[in-house]
Amino acid sequence: MLQATNVQESVKKIFTEYLEKKSHRKTDERYNILEEVYNLDDHFDVESLFLHMKSKGHSISRATIYNTIELLLDCQLLTRHQFGKNTARFERSFSFRQHDHLICQDCEHVFEFCDPRIQQIQSMMGEILNFKITNHSLNLFGKCRELEEKGSCKHRKTA
Repeated sequence: MLQATNVQESVKKIFTEYLEKKSHRKTDERYNILEEVYNLDDHFDVESLFLHMKSKGHSISRATIYNTIELLLDCQLLTRHQFGKNTARFERSFSFRQHDHLICQDCEHVFEFCDPRIQQIQSMMGEILNFKITNHSLNLFGKCRELEEKGSCKHRKTA
């Protein structure tokens, strides 16, 4: 995996080239959103990103975040997930390995995992069905044991 500084430089370059190619403006707000997204270590939704950026002193609107996220999705620097709720969640996608997700239906935390057997199944099914598989998405839903065993969970959001 690339160092954080190299990743930031690489995604900024990709985003700049994309904006120029599509004749979009290169604004400070768009680059601030890109930087914050690539500093996050977890999946996020628009509202949590908005609150995070406000808490860091950024003057930004939800509309700007929504619009910039659409641009980041289009140039493949973000991936959108729908983990069973009405809210889309996102994660950075540049320089990150293929992985899958366990989603807790109680606390809504997303756990990432990687198992090479899934890649083997993907390859085998592609051969059997004569199908070129370019990527996959696997989401498993359940309940994390911490909440069941302890009655509380460090991931559970409090209202």
